[in-house]
Amino acid sequence: MRVIFMGTPTFAVPSLLTLIEEGYEIVSVVTQPDRPVGRKKILTPPPVKEVAIQHHIPVFQPEKIRLPEGIDYVKEMKPDLIVTAAFGQILPREILEIPKFGCINVHASLLPKYRGGAPIHQALIDGEKETGVTIMYMVEALDAGDMINSRSIPITEEDHVGSLFEKLSLVGAELVKETLPALIQGKITPVPQNEDQATFAPNIKREKEEINWHRSAIEIRNQIRGMHPWPGAFTYWKGQAFKVWWAELVEETPEGKIPGQIWDLTPGGIFVATASGSLRLADIQPAGKKRLAAGDFVRGRQMNVGEMLGKNASDL
Repeated sequence: MRVIFMGTPTFAVPSLLTLIEEGYEIVSVVTQPDRPVGRKKILTPPPVKEVAIQHHIPVFQPEKIRLPEGIDYVKEMKPDLIVTAAFGQILPREILEIPKFGCINVHASLLPKYRGGAPIHQALIDGEKETGVTIMYMVEALDAGDMINSRSIPITEEDHVGSLFEKLSLVGAELVKETLPALIQGKITPVPQNEDQATFAPNIKREKEEINWHRSAIEIRNQIRGMHPWPGAFTYWKGQAFKVWWAELVEETPEGKIPGQIWDLTPGGIFVATASGSLRLADIQPAGKKRLAAGDFVRGRQMNVGEMLGKNASDL
């Protein structure tokens, strides 16, 4: 069984390791090119590439797999099966038709909900109570292929993008281990997705990271959870970006407070009114500063009760 594995971030690593441990012949790992990371822009390989190198598996890093050189490379590898997990590119028809057992994808949502590149982020932002992983056959349309297997897990109140990435990566690996033998033996009955139930989770853009204090406290907290630890939600304070890494709901809000207004500063954090309810900002990062506990920031006496957060805010 000649397998090509395509994936990029840490989410894909457990699935690749499972294929290796189960004895499949991984003839190549295809991943995104090395990218500059951090303030110093250090060229860094994707996590999947690092695992492949450790296991002496050939690595191919095309900028676009759909270009002729990408298609030719896959043909030369003569795969029986292609497995993808958070690869980040849509495979063209010419590649989808190569392996006799097809191309399958490990997707971090309960399809047909949350097709796209940020399903974990969006599930949290939307306040979902459960999510999961779906393995489906790949087609040229985005995450629209017939479903092969799936498994759900609950989303807890303390979950965030980082914790769900880790949980779902392990679920995905378990599904790969469970699904492949049945697929190879022809015991799979794929289920078409219901297009009427399809929703989408496109990659996060900068404007989606900004907090709108005219939303409810619950909605804003879900947004913060859905941006933690990357890319991070933010607001503005004194005209500069102000990251909010974590926040908790507050039961009561004093009367007369308006959305975005800071109404208390304590060692426990920064208390901010919203359109409905309040939040206690617990973990923050001012522009040009290091990330720190909000209580430590408060002790520095740089912020005052009554100030406003938000792009067009002005002090009361």
